[in-house]
Amino acid sequence: MAKQAKTDRQAVIDSIRSQQSKSENRRGMAIVGVCVLVAVLIIGAAAFKPIKDWYDLRAYASDSLSDIGAKASVCQDVTTKPADGNQDHVDVGTPMTYDDAPPAFGQHWNMWDSMDRKLYKESDRPELGELVHNLEHGFTILWYDETIAASGDKMDMLRGIASKLQGTEDLRDKFKAVPWTSEDGKAFPKGQHIAFTHWSIGGVGETDPAKQVGVWQYCSDISGAALDTFMKDYPYMDSPEPDAV
Repeated sequence: MAKQAKTDRQAVIDSIRSQQSKSENRRGMAIVGVCVLVAVLIIGAAAFKPIKDWYDLRAYASDSLSDIGAKASVCQDVTTKPADGNQDHVDVGTPMTYDDAPPAFGQHWNMWDSMDRKLYKESDRPELGELVHNLEHGFTILWYDETIAASGDKMDMLRGIASKLQGTEDLRDKFKAVPWTSEDGKAFPKGQHIAFTHWSIGGVGETDPAKQVGVWQYCSDISGAALDTFMKDYPYMDSPEPDAV
């Protein structure tokens, strides 16, 4: 009887151990499953935005630059003012402030942003000191305010515009679309949410530094038609240093 009782107890112990082992295995598999699911969600979230951006751009695939957005009539007349700051470089990191919102010329960092990328968000935009150096090199900059930044449809339009000016080989595509925030300076004129700026030497071939001007055009909405005209009226060659990329 004693031997039988011992055998029965061992069987119970073995059964409990077996159940515990199976439970631990199930728990382990559940943890692995959760980890795999989390990994898939992370990868999926990372891949979703590029796919969505590509899908949204399909709406502009057959459009020309001038077809995107509102008519040019949403923009005010072009304005200019005498420019200074040509070759007035300061060290990277020097705090820069500009009287104009946004700037079209002025003292700037001794570094500029490459031509590769065309559209930026607030989180990854180059500093103002860099962007003004880009203006010196013939870039046209489209600045958009927080109203535009808050609209998914408007940002899709800017992606569409940027897609028409991609590349680095044709210097006529010297263009950037960047945010202008309340931290950068004063607001755009009332009711205006877009600004184009360019640093002009006073016309292609002009050599008198006194002829240099900053050029602005404000718009109440995004207009590829107005931007197209602006970039043709003020091409990259009409700038202090047009050959620098």
